[in-house]
Amino acid sequence: MQTSQIDLVDFGAEHLEAAVNLSRQAGWPHRPEDWQMALAVSSGVVAVEDESRVVGTALVTSYGKDCATINMVIVDEAMRGRGLGRKLMDAALVIAGNRQLRLVATSDGLPLYQKLGFREIDSVLQHQGHVPIVAAPNDVEPALEADFDTIAALDRAAFGADRHDLLDYIGKVGRFAVIRRAGQVHGFAALRAFGRGEVIGPVVAANSDDARTLISFFMASRPGAFLRVDTTADTGISPWLAAHGLAHVGGGVAMRTASVEAATLSEPKTFALANQALG
Repeated sequence: MQTSQIDLVDFGAEHLEAAVNLSRQAGWPHRPEDWQMALAVSSGVVAVEDESRVVGTALVTSYGKDCATINMVIVDEAMRGRGLGRKLMDAALVIAGNRQLRLVATSDGLPLYQKLGFREIDSVLQHQGHVPIVAAPNDVEPALEADFDTIAALDRAAFGADRHDLLDYIGKVGRFAVIRRAGQVHGFAALRAFGRGEVIGPVVAANSDDARTLISFFMASRPGAFLRVDTTADTGISPWLAAHGLAHVGGGVAMRTASVEAATLSEPKTFALANQALG
């Protein structure tokens, strides 16, 4: 029986249409624009069968020299069980180099990631739904262009790496809001189109009250819209999201390759991810 030839090549714009088809096959909601954003801030590989058909993808989003997320790891359902997922991950690890790595694992991918040295650190909880009418909070306002450096600094303190390029891209396709007290920005949230509707994230704040206030600002601005928020179990805001029309519909396992120093109580915290792929 003749076997097909599988090659790994650099992920380029010419592969986006095939990547969208793979994510749809996997039941993911990503639009072409969502893939374009992921590729714009990432490097990656695709698996190509017989020099023509894309049968797998993997992206690495590097945040400076110290940290990266591995994401969009998909294998065509007809090619599963042949070790292709491991080959894609091996290629992603080469791209990532010596950076500390993060990812959100599905149940199918969890055993492979464990073998590769990733350890579980938290549960990611996906919430989504059509937003009811919510009262607009008083403490939040649209971000100004001059707020960007502070937003980036807050995100860096919460995430543990510099995500300037990602935040810059989000600012171009979406919008930011901030909590401002005594002229100082104390937290922020972002809203942009994604998947079936829009996603709120990242959300960075000093405490859960501020995080809920930031999320409420965008919910109040989009009555009836389909919104998504990806949070983690340790934030404690999942029950509040569910009570405000964003049902818990799934999620994944947050994993890392190495220990990270615990944040001090004075540092801000990430209450919602940009999305599961980007952290």
